[in-house]
Amino acid sequence: MRALKNKAQRWVREALVDITDTLPFPIAGLDSDNGSEFINFHLFDWCASNKITFTRSRPYRKNDNCFVEQKNWPTVRQQAGYARYDDDAELEALKELYEYVRLFVNFFSPLMKLTSKTRRGAQVSKTFDRPRTPYRRVLESKDVTEQAKAHLTEIYLELNPAQLRRQIGRCQDRLLDLLKTKEQRRKEVWIPPRSTPTHGSKGALNRKRLEDIFDEATDRRFEDILT
Repeated sequence: MRALKNKAQRWVREALVDITDTLPFPIAGLDSDNGSEFINFHLFDWCASNKITFTRSRPYRKNDNCFVEQKNWPTVRQQAGYARYDDDAELEALKELYEYVRLFVNFFSPLMKLTSKTRRGAQVSKTFDRPRTPYRRVLESKDVTEQAKAHLTEIYLELNPAQLRRQIGRCQDRLLDLLKTKEQRRKEVWIPPRSTPTHGSKGALNRKRLEDIFDEATDRRFEDILT
């Protein structure tokens, strides 16, 4: 999980390179949605040069990436909220927050995987495996080298879940402070003074207009009589 300045092809590629460097196993394939930040020649050339199979989801089939989309709420929205972060200070705070969230989720958040699903009429029964953290699942995998497992174990032994939670809270407080400061700057906009009627209130101005109309009508009436 990485925070990007925008959806430019440059930032997306840099984030993917950083992710591949931190993963304990090589990437065999990359499946994305149909956004322009992914469907471009720069990312395609990078996947081809690194022998990564590049596929995309079907148009108007958002459930093709359901296993990724289901993480939006617990790992993104619950941690960073729905605010708009659009300056450099907020970007740096968001990067730091995601780094702590990544460590906490991968090393200390047990997850269950769906193993089977059976339907009996209108009733659907689901079976899940034993809850384990992503770190434990990597240790049990036969596709990961022992050197990579030893490196992950070193990282795990240096982490403190309570300290990670405090660091996550500190980053969240910093984001809130930056948002409050930005809102105050937006409110400090010069507002031109409202023009006021020369005769006082709006009601007085209306009465003055009625009086002028009445005087004008009276003058016309006397002119008609004299002529």
